[in-house]
Amino acid sequence: MSEENNNKVKEADLENLKELGNIDLPKPTDRIQTIPIIGQIEGHNILSPQTKSTKYEHIIPQLVSIERDKDVEGVLIILNTIGGDVEAGLAIAEMINSLSKPTVSLVIGGGHSIGVPLATAADYSFISPTATMIVHPIRMNGLIVGVPQTFNYFEKMQDRIIDFIVRSSNISRDVLKNMMLQTTDLLNDMGTILIGKQAIEVGLIDAVGGISDAVNKLNELIESKKP
Repeated sequence: MSEENNNKVKEADLENLKELGNIDLPKPTDRIQTIPIIGQIEGHNILSPQTKSTKYEHIIPQLVSIERDKDVEGVLIILNTIGGDVEAGLAIAEMINSLSKPTVSLVIGGGHSIGVPLATAADYSFISPTATMIVHPIRMNGLIVGVPQTFNYFEKMQDRIIDFIVRSSNISRDVLKNMMLQTTDLLNDMGTILIGKQAIEVGLIDAVGGISDAVNKLNELIESKKP
């Protein structure tokens, strides 16, 4: 490879590192595509440069490309997120859930807040033994207009999230709502912390496991879908 081509490769790697935090991106022809959802979900508002984030304008085109690519047979979603923009996170979750390719998610550090529906969006979900998930009601930062319409908006948004989680997991609506409104688990707040197998016990996640379990399950789902 010429020096000029080497420089072009290095420039492309630096751009990938800057934009996606990864210089070893999956090639379009890979049988299994990996989508990392790390840090905070960035939506309509740009986060500070010091904040590790996953930008939904990067993830959505990637999901569209995966759906259209005949060489891609399965998708592995790796999650370690504290949550973030609710509508952006829910949009990504809906897109993952609507893929025709088999999908498996793995929560490795945390799947908090809007990270919960992102974890349940896959066909099958894993959580590592020490990973945590926090289920809580919608929170809003900044100026909030104290009128009934604002409360109704929050309530409808909360219902959208609950509906999605119930539809894409084995947890019941009543159990999920009770966990969201729990006042003894989080300091000065409402919600519930689930660690590892606790997420399986309530029906939120399918199994405890690691990367090998997730890859093996995805291969199993791919093979089962073949004619």
